Amino acid sequence: MTLKQPILKITLAAALTTVVGVGAVIANPGLLPVSHAASAKSTVPAASSASEQALKTLNSFYKPALKGQFPGSVSGLAVGKSTRQDVYKLIGKPEQKAPDADAFEVYHAEMGHPGYAIAYKLDKIREIRYLGTNVERQTNIGGITMSMLKKNWFAPTSTTTIKNGKLKQTKLTYVRGDYKLEFIFNSSTDLDHINLLHS
Repeated sequence: MTLKQPILKITLAAALTTVVGVGAVIANPGLLPVSHAASAKSTVPAASSASEQALKTLNSFYKPALKGQFPGSVSGLAVGKSTRQDVYKLIGKPEQKAPDADAFEVYHAEMGHPGYAIAYKLDKIREIRYLGTNVERQTNIGGITMSMLKKNWFAPTSTTTIKNGKLKQTKLTYVRGDYKLEFIFNSSTDLDHINLLHS
């Protein structure tokens, strides 16, 4: 009987030390070795990781716009140069055909691929709209805010308010050589789409 009591006390002391130690580490991940601290912290900044990915998406538009192009699956198609047949050859026929000559043909976003809308003039691309992705939108167009845009690309060439039905939107325009990128925001934190057209 006397032998069991010290073993019980040692077991309780060890359990208590473990609980207190784990509590201290949770409260201060700096107590962990570097490799464990990194994995403990990796769950916290998911939002900052999404923001970094959104910034990468934003910056991917900067250089291609000088050639009248968007990055990604439509890379190589240029506003004012590429034809409807060039588009169909590269990305196929649209899911939503244009009801008239001035309307957009729409390619819906699916499984991580962004959506696009393309309008033509005399069978050449007049304008491309980048609609972003539906899945993990915050790492794509949904994570691009007005403040992020202005901080990284500085002041826009122009800012205008436009009406889309009952919705008031803000258009921030950046001129890139012979072309312009228009960022259409529903609010300062809700980017609806990006337009690319001749300036």
